Amino acid sequence: MNKRFPNWKKPEIKHGKLTKYNWVVYRPEGLKLGKFTDIGAFTAIFAHNGVEIGDGAQIGGGCLIYSISTISMDGQEVAGKVVIGKGAQIGAQSTIMPGVTIGEGALVAAHSFVNQDVPAHAIVAGVPAKILKPAKK
Repeated sequence: MNKRFPNWKKPEIKHGKLTKYNWVVYRPEGLKLGKFTDIGAFTAIFAHNGVEIGDGAQIGGGCLIYSISTISMDGQEVAGKVVIGKGAQIGAQSTIMPGVTIGEGALVAAHSFVNQDVPAHAIVAGVPAKILKPAKK
């Protein structure tokens, strides 16, 4: 899968504690972590309502992945499982909001705010993230 990590092993993950790679998960029982994933330092994953990260996905440093948020236009809590597909790439300092699915092989540019689903193999960027290059048909 990922040639950079031929001996990849799932790190020990404890609620609110940095892993040996300096990223953190809140409610780790809600995290499904695929094999050969690469998660950058100081990324925070809020897995209260489920976060699934597919095999070979790459997540840059300083990302925020929320399956729950108390910030919304109507003041109501927003919650939903986040799915990051196999081989997807999330650029550094990006934010993924609750209920979002990022398709297999998709690319999210650095510093993006993703509040809508991203199709497989598409490239998105911006605040909020917009499709720059749609998936090949």
